[in-house]
Amino acid sequence: MSEEIGPVRRVVRVITRSESQTLIAPLERQLTVTIAACALAREVAEGKRTPAEAREKMAGIEHSGDQLRARFVSKLTKVLVAPIDREDLFRLSRSIDDVLDNLRDFVREWDLFDVSTKDPYIGLLDATARALEDLHGAVQIIGRDPKKLTSRTALATKKSANEIRRLYDEELAKLFQRKLSMKVLKIRELLRRLDVVGLRLNEAADVLADAAIKRRA
Repeated sequence: MSEEIGPVRRVVRVITRSESQTLIAPLERQLTVTIAACALAREVAEGKRTPAEAREKMAGIEHSGDQLRARFVSKLTKVLVAPIDREDLFRLSRSIDDVLDNLRDFVREWDLFDVSTKDPYIGLLDATARALEDLHGAVQIIGRDPKKLTSRTALATKKSANEIRRLYDEELAKLFQRKLSMKVLKIRELLRRLDVVGLRLNEAADVLADAAIKRRA
């Protein structure tokens, strides 16, 4: 009897690993397009791309992200075995989608507000890029070998996400030293948009930490 169980377990492991990779693939791609959105937002902040052009391109990126999220959720409802808790995976995808939405709004509002200065945003966007890369690495671990997902994995994303919020506070403090004007109010709105990105990335890091603890329970 035990001789029969061994091969069966190996087959089940192969099926489960294959299912996990198939399930996680659109989630990985969802992160990839979000990273592209962050790079596009940085190009706008640096003055390397016109806001109107970036806004049009961002619409296409967001559409791709929405399609990938829909595909992921559809697969999540049908997959036999998920690598981590299904609710955690759903929350993770939703947080990534929220990050993409806020990066879209950052570019849209930049265009609407006709902002010219770039200095307050670059540091926050760079921290966002680091957090997204850390998150991407964690999602790859979930797809390949979820047993390797640990609280330390989540901590890397959390650290970068907290850096966004720290930089937001610093830039806001500098901004409040200036005389109140319409320009100051516009900058405040754009900074707040990136602060929300940091909040959503913190939520994603919390999902990873929750999932890591559940796997050890």
